[in-house]
Amino acid sequence: MSTPLTSKGADRLREMLQKLKKVDRPKIIEAIAEARSHGDLSENAEYHAAKEQQGFIEGRIASLESVLSIAQVIDVTTIDAGEKVVFGATVKLINLENDNEVVYQIVGEEESDINMGLVSVSSPIAKALIGREPGDIVEVHAPGGIVEYEILEISYI
Repeated sequence: MSTPLTSKGADRLREMLQKLKKVDRPKIIEAIAEARSHGDLSENAEYHAAKEQQGFIEGRIASLESVLSIAQVIDVTTIDAGEKVVFGATVKLINLENDNEVVYQIVGEEESDINMGLVSVSSPIAKALIGREPGDIVEVHAPGGIVEYEILEISYI
């Protein structure tokens, strides 16, 4: 089963993978060697912390490699969905309760980051938006309750 990723998201994941392999992994190997040189490993907190960090890094590397190996990379700029919201769309919304405008791009799960306005295709807001058009009112079942948005604009950038 392939995982959808935007081309920008795939690039970010590849950069993260390279950093883990070329920067973080060598640093942790060095930290483990340093901790080993301090003697008794059974009571060496630095060694155990470094080994735990190594496990995390190796797990993240394996996870990213797996995601990228099955990814269906989509160039959002080539999508022609007309006026409909589909995967990759950047959607400008207005919260009908407080008139706050927000902009979200619908992306793959591995690349989502709400702080950057990147929402997972499986998130409640993305599910509410998919298939809709500018002018539509959508109800999003958020953890804090139902939020109503109006779709102002859709773009593929």
